[in-house]
Amino acid sequence: MRIARTWLLSAAAAGALGCSSSTGPSGGGGGTGQGTGGGAVGTVTVGNIFFMSAHNGTRNPAVDTIPAGTMVTWTWTGTGSTSHSVLSEGSPDFTSSAILTGNGKTYSVTLTDPGTYRYECAVHGAAMSGTIVVQ
Repeated sequence: MRIARTWLLSAAAAGALGCSSSTGPSGGGGGTGQGTGGGAVGTVTVGNIFFMSAHNGTRNPAVDTIPAGTMVTWTWTGTGSTSHSVLSEGSPDFTSSAILTGNGKTYSVTLTDPGTYRYECAVHGAAMSGTIVVQ
């Protein structure tokens, strides 16, 4: 299962690299394509039960490509009383968030080193995942 998930995330990251200049909505990365896209680079919506890139609309996994030194902000939106978190997976890694409940909660981290950063929700696991590619 972990190998399949790693392969899927690697494929999604490779797809993001190939279209990192896109600013429009995208249904790629294995997501549902239901996002609106066009938001700020490094902005991720935490929903029930999904992560979605506000920049390009990819969802589960949310995929975004950012320049090194960019702050990434996850914002809990429409989550009500369901708990979620941002759990760094693999290497390179970043400091994970606490498990948070409630709309409007945010978690931010600045990613300074190039690499592919994978994350998921500590509560929901692979059902909620994302990738940030830092160039």
